[in-house]
Amino acid sequence: MTRHIRHAALFCALLLAALLVNAARVQVVRGPAHDANPANRRQDIARYREPRGDILVGGRPVTGSRDTAEPLRHERTYAEGPLYAPVTGFASQLYGTSLLERAEDGVLSGSDPVLTPFPLWNDLTRGRSPGGDVETTIVPAAQRAAFKGLGSRKGAVAAVEPATGRILALVSAPSYDPQELSGNGASVARSWARLNGDADRPMLNRAVRQTYPPGSTFKVVTAAAALDAGVIRNLDEPTRSPDPYTLPGTTTRLANETGGCRNASLRDAFTWSCNTVFAKLGVDVGVRDMAATAEAFGFNDGDLRIPFPVARSTFDTSVDGAQLALSSIGQYNTRATPLQMATVAAAVANGGRVRAPYLVERTTRPGGETLRTAGSRPARQAMHPATAVRLRALMRDVVERGTGRNAAVRGATVGGKTGTAQHGLGNAGTPYAWFVSWARADRDMEPKVAVAVVVEDGSARRGDITGGGVAAPVARAVMEAVLGRT
Repeated sequence: MTRHIRHAALFCALLLAALLVNAARVQVVRGPAHDANPANRRQDIARYREPRGDILVGGRPVTGSRDTAEPLRHERTYAEGPLYAPVTGFASQLYGTSLLERAEDGVLSGSDPVLTPFPLWNDLTRGRSPGGDVETTIVPAAQRAAFKGLGSRKGAVAAVEPATGRILALVSAPSYDPQELSGNGASVARSWARLNGDADRPMLNRAVRQTYPPGSTFKVVTAAAALDAGVIRNLDEPTRSPDPYTLPGTTTRLANETGGCRNASLRDAFTWSCNTVFAKLGVDVGVRDMAATAEAFGFNDGDLRIPFPVARSTFDTSVDGAQLALSSIGQYNTRATPLQMATVAAAVANGGRVRAPYLVERTTRPGGETLRTAGSRPARQAMHPATAVRLRALMRDVVERGTGRNAAVRGATVGGKTGTAQHGLGNAGTPYAWFVSWARADRDMEPKVAVAVVVEDGSARRGDITGGGVAAPVARAVMEAVLGRT
């Protein structure tokens, strides 16, 4: 009898060992395959079991979570969704994440190892730590001013703090409500199809993911290159520029929208935006120095993250003389995001130093303990400090007596540059209206904000599209909000 008990016990032990081996095989060896199986919902269920961490603007959450009491329990919610969609992006149970929701998903979802006090325990239990929060650099008043300023028009606004690179506003219009994509029902699929089928592309973040010909706003870069290279030494001396200007190697004649540009000084040419003067200056500076200056400002950099990727702004380095002339006035293949042009204005305001723009001030644990901070960031010199001083004077002239008067702010010094960028086959498209600027309140030592606005208003008459008339008032509203002048 004892022998049979021993045999039975041994057989049970073998069965238990086989069960443990099989469990280990399923969980360890076959685990990745099971995790990747679309029919396995355990990871999705675990992901949405706890509320997602929040994205904060001005210290207050603009996101939240709603308990649905369904297997995918917590669904993302958004306060003022269209206003902050270019910052937050969406977090969808069907379609994944975008923008900050994607870039900071580890912290927000609780899967970032830094949030896990006992990683091995979480690995064994397949559990998640509570999600942390992401605090942005956005200033609510500036964001609202930009959003209201664009209104129903298509375009984008980017505003940064020159001394640090903090992004103060990031707006794209038309926008959308990311909460429409949060759940997993039929209405979410319908919203996804509608938004992706919309010709106006409301889910496109035009402030950072769309590039435009910058037009005359690029003359800031060309002026910096000419001053740094010594092609121009005196802002008030004639530039020996013909009007019209025949593009090198061609019979094509470039004209101006305004008079008085023949042999105009750099000061007058900048104030009244003379195409002929700046096209010739770009050719005189040469491709190498023009490209070096543009790249010092951030053009041709495909690695910028804020923390989500920013589209590459471009200055073509393989151009002939005629193409260089057009590139130097922000046409041909020159393309820029609004964020890039805000960075250009910020560099002028910051003594020629470029600070990399960033959107996340810090990330925190659910209890508020700081995980990571933006910290100090290195600066690169885009131009000589003396050149920046002279460019600030030129940009002030544009606002005080030139094409940018609509950007003037009471109680502040403002510098700006207008732009009207042609595009389309044979320049047949409705022009883009640009304005870039910086502002310093009279009580401040240094400028506090730099702004870029682009408006692509297909409903307006072609002759009514100007940077000074359409884009400058939007920039003024944003600068007033940051400086507390509203």
